[in-house]
Amino acid sequence: MSDLEKAARDAVEAADNTELTRQIAAILAAQQMLAQQQPQQPAPMQEFNATKWLVIGGVAISLGMVGALFAVAVAIGAVCATACLLVLRGLWADFQKGQ
Repeated sequence: MSDLEKAARDAVEAADNTELTRQIAAILAAQQMLAQQQPQQPAPMQEFNATKWLVIGGVAISLGMVGALFAVAVAIGAVCATACLLVLRGLWADFQKGQ
């Protein structure tokens, strides 16, 4: 390989590196321009709204009480159904003995 070919190859590589460096510099400049155009502003703080939280708490408590009332109704229904079945089983047993 002659010195001339080696020098030509080095020149091509240097040109490629120069172009790549220019592209990177252009991308960085564009990013800096975008950062300057769009300043980030902090989100505004919202004031504490007591009415909103009282309403949420009232709804939660109301739903909880409705759920508890429903659970009590189901329990009473289960007790009544069990008592009814026990009475019917006793009547059925007495009816079977009578035959």
